[in-house]
Amino acid sequence: MPKQKVNGIEIYYETHGGGGPLVLIMGLRRNAEWWYRQIPPLSKHFKVLVFDNRGAGRTDKPKMDYSIRLFADDTAGLMEALGIREANILGVSMGGYIAQELTLNYPNRVKRLVLGCTGPGGARAVLASPERLKKFTANEGLTPEEILKKDMDIYFSDEYIKKNQEKMEEFIKISLRYYQPPDAFERQFAACLRHDTVNRLSRIDVPTLILSGDDDPLVPPENSRILKELIPHAELNFFHSCRHCFFIEQDEATNQKVTDFLKSIED
Repeated sequence: MPKQKVNGIEIYYETHGGGGPLVLIMGLRRNAEWWYRQIPPLSKHFKVLVFDNRGAGRTDKPKMDYSIRLFADDTAGLMEALGIREANILGVSMGGYIAQELTLNYPNRVKRLVLGCTGPGGARAVLASPERLKKFTANEGLTPEEILKKDMDIYFSDEYIKKNQEKMEEFIKISLRYYQPPDAFERQFAACLRHDTVNRLSRIDVPTLILSGDDDPLVPPENSRILKELIPHAELNFFHSCRHCFFIEQDEATNQKVTDFLKSIED
């Protein structure tokens, strides 16, 4: 299992495939395992880098305050350590927050940007309903598997859950790998609550694609519309009747959309 010392911590990472570099940045609580529907198809076209964020998976989990900027610094440091001067960037959920900060603070490292199920934070953020947020964070006394099952309707549409029991079992099995300790979750979650790029997004001048499920209860799709408004010349695509994990539920369509977007602009 390869690790790289970056920014004072050991970061777990994997690379797959060949071609131009594509960095995938995962969201809150999760690790590189959640890219299981993206790595095989995208690595046919790109050299895909996946890694576990600070506080998640097999990466170090120092007991300190985290921030989205710190996660972006970790990402840039990992790219530099691995000799990746510039890359396409795809971030989902909290990973989309990180991708925004990476683009704003390290503009020369980002070639094209894809933001999934994410938002700008700050005063413009459209939050999950209080009931949904309370349910999402009410994890005390629950096992990791119980937490996953409790939150399944956040991730997937009711119809998809009903018709794909084997895929749901696979999802739970993969999600339980290298599961995040509760204290690390709290530090990452606190960083998410402080995310705010609203007044800086106009500075992003790389080609940008915004993706979201149109029924996302965790990061409501209005946030994607706000990103589209604030990022110059950004494209926006919704996946019908999908929730937070549209990239798993509609994996083929997502991977095709990402590939087409990244390849549509000549080097």
